[in-house]
Amino acid sequence: MGKQSAKNKKALANSKTIAAQQKENSSFKQNQYLKTPIYDLLHVFERAPDQWAARYILILSAILLRSAVGLGPWSGKGEKPINGDFEAQRHWMEITIHLPIKEWYFYDLQYWGLDYPPLTAYHSWVFGKLGSMIDSSWFELDKSRGIETSAIKTFMRYSSLISELVVFIPSVLQLVSLLGGKKLKLGRMHQIVIIALIIFQPPLVLIDHGHFQYNSVMLGLFLFSVSELLKDNLLLASVWFMASVLFKQMALYYSPFIFFYILSRLFKPRDKLSKTFATFDIAKLMAVGATVVVSVITILVPFFIAASDTTDLERMMKQILIRMFPFERGLFEDKVANFWCVTNIFLKYREKFTPEQLKGISLCLTVISILPPCLIAFWKNIKNKQNHPSMIVYGFSATAWGFYLFSFQVHEKTVLVPLIPSCFLLLSTDADVVGVIQWINNIASFSLFPLLKKDGLVLQYVTLTLLINWFVGGFSSPSSSLVWPKKSPMIVKLVITGSYLSAFVYHALDYAFDPPARFPDIWVILNCVISFGCFGFFYLWLLCRMVKLKG
Repeated sequence: MGKQSAKNKKALANSKTIAAQQKENSSFKQNQYLKTPIYDLLHVFERAPDQWAARYILILSAILLRSAVGLGPWSGKGEKPINGDFEAQRHWMEITIHLPIKEWYFYDLQYWGLDYPPLTAYHSWVFGKLGSMIDSSWFELDKSRGIETSAIKTFMRYSSLISELVVFIPSVLQLVSLLGGKKLKLGRMHQIVIIALIIFQPPLVLIDHGHFQYNSVMLGLFLFSVSELLKDNLLLASVWFMASVLFKQMALYYSPFIFFYILSRLFKPRDKLSKTFATFDIAKLMAVGATVVVSVITILVPFFIAASDTTDLERMMKQILIRMFPFERGLFEDKVANFWCVTNIFLKYREKFTPEQLKGISLCLTVISILPPCLIAFWKNIKNKQNHPSMIVYGFSATAWGFYLFSFQVHEKTVLVPLIPSCFLLLSTDADVVGVIQWINNIASFSLFPLLKKDGLVLQYVTLTLLINWFVGGFSSPSSSLVWPKKSPMIVKLVITGSYLSAFVYHALDYAFDPPARFPDIWVILNCVISFGCFGFFYLWLLCRMVKLKG
């Protein structure tokens, strides 16, 4: 009897293993990464018992890659007296641990005044406290300005790395597992390959661990929100999203789409629109609104406690908003690959329009660009009981690209905001989609080149760009390469070919010739023109894909 029971258990276990293997084989057939070098590197983990180890290997590899990039220079190194973003982040740690909260957003605004939301300030306080335990001289008020010792460099690099390991990488693992595994039914090895491509993509690594920032925290909080939206958990999604916005205000690029998406989920699709609108769940809408308000209030509680009275609190809240949205700086500061910077070559906006007029024009163009993806997703959600799981990724990507291309005060680093959700389209089983996403990834890296060159990070830029393209077969035979979309329309092929040729020529010119004295920014502007054309085309491509996408 006991032997028979043991045999039955073994047979049941074998049947489960066979079923799991059959499921894996079905997705194996649609895994377009099978012939790529990245799959060759990871296929040793193909056995089910070994697949868990692949994620840890990827995380360790990500740490090594980021550490290697971190050995290089950083933003503003040696550029006294103001330095760059590295010094800004260090300085915020300095002021948050030494000054009372009510002074954080007012202190010496001419020297890297704090201009990110409260969660960034709390993040700075935590690492400032930790760093002071190691060496208090790193964060002495005022006296530590411009410090560039190897010890502080190491600490700051670790702070960025730890932040990414705690927030961004877990959010990527969760979203790939949910969207790729549960929704799109991709095999585990397929998911592992895509995780590798996302966490090794160059722009985020180069900006956060080369130039130096903490974008990964904001992006990770946003990705957690997307995961909750896919689970239809609207309240928790709202909490994660508000945390993202209150870490870096650039997360507002996603806000129109999440508003329309949540709104659409408050309806239950019926055969007639009138019946659909009758199902609107106003109670859930109020719950979402209350969740947003409570989330904001919770994060601001330390400021409420610090305020001596309502006037003092109002003064602090007003200053936080002024620092977060510096409209007085104008349309753009540095050269960036968006509409305003590129068209400013021909039309000098600051000479022809007042700042108020420019704000209005920018707002109109931004609204025009972000409404299509929001309305497409809204309409499809209220019409269909089930939509393609990738709709949400297309929507967030297109909306954020609209903001990047047309909104006020865009920085070149902001390209990370639309790029990261776009990278999750690598989950597509359409090899041509993968080729287009790899192309826009390359162009995003290219758009950052002037900034990276200024920071002394050209070696890191070249190495990571070559590495990510090698991963997807960029240097393999055309049959196994995913860099080139083979079956896409001719217009897509022409744009991609033209942009790659333009980027190659640009790098040759930049390397061989100094810009003429009369036009010192000519190479930077040329980079912006090329990148803007590509980003604009990709935005339109996303809209077309959204329209065609079926459940």
